[in-house]
Amino acid sequence: MAPRLNFSALWAKEIRKGTPVVVTMENPNYSVVEIDGPDVPIQPVDKDRGKNAKQFTWVLLLKAHRAVGCVSWLANLLWVLLGAIKKRLIFGQGVAMESGDKSIRGRMLFRFIRGFLLVSLAVLAFEVIAHFNGWHYFQNSNLHIPKTTEIQGWSHMVYVAWLEFRADYIAPPIQSLSNFCVALFIIQSLDRLLLSIGMFWIKYKKIKPRIDGDTFKSEDVESSGYEYPMVLVQIPMCNEIEVYEQSISAVCELDWPRDRLLIQVLDDSSDENIMCLIRGEVSKWSQRGVNIIYRHRLLRTGYKAGNLKSAMSCDYVKNYEFVAIFDADFQPNSDFLKLTVPHFKGNPELGLVQARWAFVNKDENLLTRLQNINLCFHFEVEQQVNGVFLNFFGFNGTAGVWRIKALEDSGGWLERTTVEDMDIAVRAHLNGWKFIYLNDVKVLCEVPESYEAYRKQQHRWHSGPMQLFRVCLPAIIASKISFWKKSNLILLFFLLRKLVLPFYSFTLFCIILPLTMFVPEAELPLWVICYIPVSMSFLNILPAPKSFPFIVPYLLFENTMSVTKFNAMVSGLFQLGSSYEWVVTKKAGRSSESDLLAVVESESKPISHPQIHRGASESELSELNKLMEQQAVSSLPPKKKVNKIYKKELALAFLLLTASVRSLLSAQGIHFYFLLFQGVTFLLVGLDLIGEQMS
Repeated sequence: MAPRLNFSALWAKEIRKGTPVVVTMENPNYSVVEIDGPDVPIQPVDKDRGKNAKQFTWVLLLKAHRAVGCVSWLANLLWVLLGAIKKRLIFGQGVAMESGDKSIRGRMLFRFIRGFLLVSLAVLAFEVIAHFNGWHYFQNSNLHIPKTTEIQGWSHMVYVAWLEFRADYIAPPIQSLSNFCVALFIIQSLDRLLLSIGMFWIKYKKIKPRIDGDTFKSEDVESSGYEYPMVLVQIPMCNEIEVYEQSISAVCELDWPRDRLLIQVLDDSSDENIMCLIRGEVSKWSQRGVNIIYRHRLLRTGYKAGNLKSAMSCDYVKNYEFVAIFDADFQPNSDFLKLTVPHFKGNPELGLVQARWAFVNKDENLLTRLQNINLCFHFEVEQQVNGVFLNFFGFNGTAGVWRIKALEDSGGWLERTTVEDMDIAVRAHLNGWKFIYLNDVKVLCEVPESYEAYRKQQHRWHSGPMQLFRVCLPAIIASKISFWKKSNLILLFFLLRKLVLPFYSFTLFCIILPLTMFVPEAELPLWVICYIPVSMSFLNILPAPKSFPFIVPYLLFENTMSVTKFNAMVSGLFQLGSSYEWVVTKKAGRSSESDLLAVVESESKPISHPQIHRGASESELSELNKLMEQQAVSSLPPKKKVNKIYKKELALAFLLLTASVRSLLSAQGIHFYFLLFQGVTFLLVGLDLIGEQMS
């Protein structure tokens, strides 16, 4: 720091002495400054210096207090983590192993990770021995292979042989695979960057679908009324005891003429108690004048696709022009149909209008916050950009309105994959139908609050697209759409975003990065580990700016989920194991603030039982009586489930932590911290310490 120059003494010698001067300000809040002379030292300067010194001391003490608090918080977190490891791994208290993966693919992946971990531990022990014996050849990129005269003992000879074998035979294939994954990483990052630029352009130009004029007003001059099209609303569900009531209530309150609306509750439940509750809820709304029908299938073939296909085969469906679909946990606003259906008028080529999802439980825990970041980018960026510039995006399976003619023209619902929504969207696109995405129309729903439910959901979401890609690739190639649309479907929609992303995420950060710690000749650039992932995380978090403090956990958690996504991708691509297994995502039954207010209002004005039962048949009365009997059972509080132990995640956690110790020997700062934090994240997920356990 440069020294301060003080010329006060020089000024005192040059300026002549004078009489004291009093300066008075005529302002009401005046101040008086009295100067006795230049020889007298200026006291306020010393006073201010003392005051500044005291302030500086307090700032240092405050920073020290914060540092101590941060260290104590980290120590407490480490203590809790060690306690969880001791309780769950060593003593096995309150935990259960994950349901065994009986597929050959699942067993092979776990055995590969476990074998990789054992070899890494053996190599690490060897490297530690070499380090403490002073054989620091691995710290220098230009390895020095000692001559025979320099060899001291058989262990030194073995170590030198390992160095030669590593440099000649192990490093080249690892480096080639690393370069290939880095190239895929750059391509996928450029895709994310272009999508983000497209989003900014849409915001800048304020591009969005608009409705011109009064859509429902009759065109007949002599008629002064409004013409509303016939709309069918479907609510597919299966054992949805937590959310069936609020979903049916929200759909029954849609603002649409009742004679132009029909609601189908498509129940695939296997529990007799839940079936009784849903029938009772349907009967209640039917008595209030809502045109609602309850349908139940004895055989749950085809899962959701089979349920929707069965409902569309009813004779009365031919009287309806549009169909709106809502999953059991979705709660549309009353104006949903008036914001979506008008886009179809005057646009006969439009087949689908998709609305955005909003989440009532996004702030429930860390897991829901991280999911909110991911899904906000999907809807705000991917769906919106693809809808505006490509006129194609994957149907999200719910919160959308289809033109029934488009469904029939595209072959209807098929049961060949677990992503029937993506399947029908691809076939409709191949048949020339157009899509519209409405980012301003939001429908409330839930995200999974437990890691077990989220893991099963992600497995279905990543195995289904690969399964569909195998099935529909010949149809895409043989279709009459343009070459650019075919290229977009094959290269971008399927290969880059559904196959490349989980492949390079798992291979690069869970396999290659630990390998480069034990084989330093195959170096992984720092910008691949740090700079580009952080930049991409910034882009992903832009649609949800309030989630900015969670950018580091988001990056680490996405890498952690790569093992599940990679496993699912391989399963769907090669038709292995549980690629056609549909597991209903467990719901918690969260309600929004408007739902709670509606409940209070309905309870303040109860409807008497005679009014409800008037005109009811004996079967409906018996269903309502069963409903009253089952309310006591359904009102019981949910039981906490035991936490699960996930073997693949735990094996990868110990592998990455082992690689971090090896990185510490080489004094690689960024590599060490990344491996350490990534390993701890895998450990937290493997011990099921993220999210909640709901029964």
